[in-house]
Amino acid sequence: MFEEILAGLASRLREAEIPYMVIGGLAVLLYGEPRMTRDIDVTLGVTPDRLADVLRVVESLSLRPLVDDPASFVSRTMVLPVIHERTGVRVDLIFSFTGYESQAIERATRVEVLDEEVCFASVEDLVIHKLFAARPRDLEDVVSVLKRHPDLDVDYVRGWLREFQAAMPEEHYLKNLENTLRRAAEPGAGRPTDDGGI
Repeated sequence: MFEEILAGLASRLREAEIPYMVIGGLAVLLYGEPRMTRDIDVTLGVTPDRLADVLRVVESLSLRPLVDDPASFVSRTMVLPVIHERTGVRVDLIFSFTGYESQAIERATRVEVLDEEVCFASVEDLVIHKLFAARPRDLEDVVSVLKRHPDLDVDYVRGWLREFQAAMPEEHYLKNLENTLRRAAEPGAGRPTDDGGI
């Protein structure tokens, strides 16, 4: 069911010339250990000014907004939550226009899904997103991904986290990176858990 929605999104977003990348649990499935996920998270490389275009994409795919006033909700949260009517799969469409997100979208990995090319966050950018969120589940995902990709570009990850840390010195992005790197090097690290979703 995820594959059908992903392929449809990839096709419609390409037609609408909306850059994007898949993040969250489905990206973890691509790079890390098998794990449960209940939704699809997609970063869109556009501002809320393109909401009308995004809503047309949503409608064309039998997706329904989960909020009564999408414009107001997106202006407050930068997220448009929708649901696939037939399968009940939730999709969070995240509006973003920062320099980092633009670069991350350009670096996305192309994966063929049902004959469509779907853009997933690169392994390094997935790690950055997870360390930025820094929930326990996110940090476990980072350990899993690092275990499977010991050759990822740690300097790239560390460079962006250093910038985020400078803007938000109360956060622990760099410390969390070093902790997860250490844990990934331990025997038995990165084993999947089944507590689900992202």
